[in-house]
Amino acid sequence: MHPRYALVTNQLKKHQIRLSDRRLKILECLCYNLEHPTVDQIYVNLHKEIPTLSKTTIYNTLHTLAELGLIRIINIEDNKTRYDIITESHGHFKCQTCGSIFNFEVDLKFFATDELSGFKIMERNLYFKGICQECLLNKND
Repeated sequence: MHPRYALVTNQLKKHQIRLSDRRLKILECLCYNLEHPTVDQIYVNLHKEIPTLSKTTIYNTLHTLAELGLIRIINIEDNKTRYDIITESHGHFKCQTCGSIFNFEVDLKFFATDELSGFKIMERNLYFKGICQECLLNKND
């Protein structure tokens, strides 16, 4: 069992949220798909196994997980919302060639925000876009 799976299921129990089979499968999909899936990707991954699964159920489950701070919503693209099971401080890099999204370590609490003195920061994200190492290597072949 993935360590985050146990952590999140314990938090759901603590908040008295029912652990339905659908919710657990969506959570499992997030834990084992670190590509920051979209609702459509989760739906495609689970539809064969759970033919009655609806996108509404996926949206509602993700909304609940995000509201509890158990997942992060990633908006690295203009037209797609992605979901990240890793909630600790880190950044994201999106390859514009292959579309993969990579995590990288960074402590966002220590970014200078002097110009925002007097503001209340609700969320911190760091996104980079470019071409990943593998795509750069393949380009030179």
